[in-house]
Amino acid sequence: MNQKKALWEKIILAVLSIVAIIFFMMPIYWLITTAFKFGRDAFLLPPQWLFFEATLKNFQSVLASDKTFLYIKNSLIITTGTTILSLVLGVPAGYAIARAKNRFVGNSSYFFLLLQMIPPTAMLIPFYLIMRDLHLLGTYTSVILLDTVFDASFVVWMMRSYFVDVPQEIEEAALVDGASQLSAFFKVAIPLSIPGIIASALYTVIYSWNDFLFALMLTSPKTKTIPLGILASFSAVEISWGKMAVMSIFAIIPAVLISLFLNRYFVQGLTAGASKG
Repeated sequence: MNQKKALWEKIILAVLSIVAIIFFMMPIYWLITTAFKFGRDAFLLPPQWLFFEATLKNFQSVLASDKTFLYIKNSLIITTGTTILSLVLGVPAGYAIARAKNRFVGNSSYFFLLLQMIPPTAMLIPFYLIMRDLHLLGTYTSVILLDTVFDASFVVWMMRSYFVDVPQEIEEAALVDGASQLSAFFKVAIPLSIPGIIASALYTVIYSWNDFLFALMLTSPKTKTIPLGILASFSAVEISWGKMAVMSIFAIIPAVLISLFLNRYFVQGLTAGASKG
């Protein structure tokens, strides 16, 4: 009886898992098939999911445009700059808060959590005016700085949770052996918190790579990113669904690669950081 019950539970779980996978993968499948379709076939009723006339015209058109590689280059520059700056600011700040003796400083981590709750649009207008006065509109710097405001706050919150869990006795032993506080930070605390740092970096990469609102308001034609390149598929004359699908595929490639190669660190970092805080 128990074996039959266990078998049925496994079957039900397998069916539910398959349904969930199909549900979440259908948009990706539709995106890929649309990239290989002619414009007239994109929205046929009933839709052609498997058997349709395939073409590489959309890929050729997108790759033949110099703007495509400009969008990719700009996204790489902004994502790299945001990630580096967020980690440089967030990791030491998280360590300082975790080791603070003052209760007010220790509780300041909630301020960084509060920043995550602020709607991005509330920050956009004042930041736009600041960048205008500093003559930074249309530059990489403006987008990197605003992305860092949100990303670094997450890094501080995440890393504070990790550093709290690092035994202080290990650092004290390093100090007794003659290491400075800075040396103990780099040689003891940092190596023990690598999963958290990787998880924070991946979050920052994904957030800044997919950023649309800040890039829309703060970039110029020379600094537009891939999400804005997808928007460029719209025009007053037509909507090129095939080209939009190709650009979208280029936009999700980094997230897919991250999931494939660093998923173990990402999951470990997020779950451990959430439970340790």
